[in-house]
Amino acid sequence: MNITGLEGLVFGVDDVAACTQYLTDYGLEPIGAGRFEALDGTAITIAAADATHLPPALGTGSMLRKTIYGVADQATLAAIAAELRTDREVKQLADGSIEALDDMGFLLGFQLTARRALDLRAEAVNAPGASVRRPLNIPAVNEQAEARPRTLSHVVYFVPDAAKAEAFYTGRLGFRCTDRLLGAGPFLKPAGTDDHHTLFLIQTPPFMKGCEHFTFHMGGPTEVMLAGTRFVNKGYQSFWGPGRHKMGSNWFWYFNSPLGCHVEYDADMDLHDDEWVARQAPMSADASQLFLFQSRDKWAPGGPPPGKGGPPVVKGV
Repeated sequence: MNITGLEGLVFGVDDVAACTQYLTDYGLEPIGAGRFEALDGTAITIAAADATHLPPALGTGSMLRKTIYGVADQATLAAIAAELRTDREVKQLADGSIEALDDMGFLLGFQLTARRALDLRAEAVNAPGASVRRPLNIPAVNEQAEARPRTLSHVVYFVPDAAKAEAFYTGRLGFRCTDRLLGAGPFLKPAGTDDHHTLFLIQTPPFMKGCEHFTFHMGGPTEVMLAGTRFVNKGYQSFWGPGRHKMGSNWFWYFNSPLGCHVEYDADMDLHDDEWVARQAPMSADASQLFLFQSRDKWAPGGPPPGKGGPPVVKGV
């Protein structure tokens, strides 16, 4: 199954105006009809929760209505349809895509990939002993630099039966487990991408079933920090980060959102092929994060020199 990765997510939301502002401030481009695109055309689409054209809700508090995957060719699309029709309904839509439910009740769409190819620079880093990556007299820090989401990276599901959910994706759709957090679930990637994961499954009680978070890849850790800082300065609440994960190695920064889930910026995810051997570790903070950052407004002592107006004042103590 040559599934290339995520093409889009569809949400039915309570507050269209708030979600529109949020996704725009996050850095996605409003295209119209509730669609917000990254640089490669992967997208989040929103509509009012009671919109009649939306697929049914999951029956929990989750606002996610549909997860859309891209495939490399028509043969893959036909193979997925044939495989899933052996035990469930597969709908053929007017645009040529198909959709079906997974074993947890999440609606999946499959379409020929429409991702636009990107030709962009990655973040350049200078280091002693390595050839110069960033030219002389070119500062790495530019407060006015653009930091735009490049492509939809991955989605995380809360599921009531992680083992059953994993068996569906690996056994029916050709996904592969790259790593596993014991007590939570597997990181999964489809055959058509080398990204560490496109889907992560987390075992939860049934009433929590839904989308925990989604994220877009940025151009590097500096873009994660820059976009996240701008997001905070616009009044959005940071949930977790910034930091760097252990499994996948991606830099991260998560935020609360009006879409009923968390939304992340990420960058520099590991790439794996079929030779990679999946690791496993018990679910814990130590297993999920290499380090975290914490900002500090006042970090240096201040005041006049000795004898020039009294002893120095130490700030932030």
